Amino acid sequence: MKQTMPVRLSAAENTLIEQLTGLGATVEAERMTMAGLPTRRVESYHYTDLKMLLKAVPPLAQAANEASAPALRVAGAHQVMIANGRVQESGTAPAGVIIGKADGAALTNRDDVLVHLNGALAKETLTLTLDGTVDPVVQIDRRTEGAAAHSASSARIFVADNASAVVLETYAGSDAAHVANHASYVTVGKNAVLTHITVDLSSKSATHFATNEYTLAEGAKLRTLTIHAGAGLARSQVFARFAGEGAHAYFTGLNLVDNGQHLDITIDINHAVPNTTSQELYKQIARGRSKAVFQGRIMVSRDAQKTDAKMMMQGLMLSDEAEILSKPELEIYADDVVCGHGSTCGELDEDSMFYLMSRGIPKAEAETMLVRGFLEELVDPIADEALAEALHGVIDGWLLGK
Repeated sequence: MKQTMPVRLSAAENTLIEQLTGLGATVEAERMTMAGLPTRRVESYHYTDLKMLLKAVPPLAQAANEASAPALRVAGAHQVMIANGRVQESGTAPAGVIIGKADGAALTNRDDVLVHLNGALAKETLTLTLDGTVDPVVQIDRRTEGAAAHSASSARIFVADNASAVVLETYAGSDAAHVANHASYVTVGKNAVLTHITVDLSSKSATHFATNEYTLAEGAKLRTLTIHAGAGLARSQVFARFAGEGAHAYFTGLNLVDNGQHLDITIDINHAVPNTTSQELYKQIARGRSKAVFQGRIMVSRDAQKTDAKMMMQGLMLSDEAEILSKPELEIYADDVVCGHGSTCGELDEDSMFYLMSRGIPKAEAETMLVRGFLEELVDPIADEALAEALHGVIDGWLLGK
């Protein structure tokens, strides 16, 4: 019988093994010892070689003594904070919102290193139950504070049957070389309506990992928006399963990538039952010597007849040194479906630039106007005016280099 030999381990991998062992997560420590972090040979990490990109892992986070101001403020939102992996007190919850916490992590088990690490490191999970028409926006502010630290946080969000809600998750913290691994498990009940937005505003010296897992019941409606605008190295993963007929989802996202950054959004959508629909639209803007990555897979199961699913990635390059990488995939086992995918990448339109500049608009302002127009369809569907304004502020801040 052939015996599998351990791989040659990097400094970051050795630190992870020590941390896992110290926490008693022996299975995960052994898995890391034998396989290490994923490289280009792992298909889902083909463009994000963590063995090469993750140079160091800081010590495990301790309880946060104090938290800095929220990185994103939304007028009227009810805020719940998770600091260094621990759920903080949040005051009186709005009507229809039940906030609690539970031991352990939230995600289901799957063959993914970030999922395994979150499951081993997250010690408690924020539980959020949303019932009825929830107003205002509920903001989960996840923070890694203090000196450079390795933290893991977890949340489980349940949207009850016929309920409607908007949940915003923000990720930030002190200006240190943190490594943060966040997870959310989201259940959208029968005929429920949920808008779920995640925004990374971490320090550029930080590393940000996030995994969002969705289950959609019969008639559920879901809209997601993932925005990367912070960490130097970031990867957000979206796993979704359509479990009830008549469910529909819009999955959208945006990589705002600047010099020295490597930002990755990877999605895996499973249409498991008949008569479900989804639309996936992801955009990437890259400037300087940077790399933006989108990987998307739609799987239509054998029984999922009448599936309608369409995926599109659009990239905009603002410098010659930037890279935009895209890999959309369809995996279809049913025969009565309407599915498609596409990917485009280019520069700002020269004719549009000339038109604006010929009317006295400076070049930099003309570029900003065109970029805003390129991104408008991602933010336009957000009905809450204060939230939409805050998201526009994130985009404008990146455009102005703030």
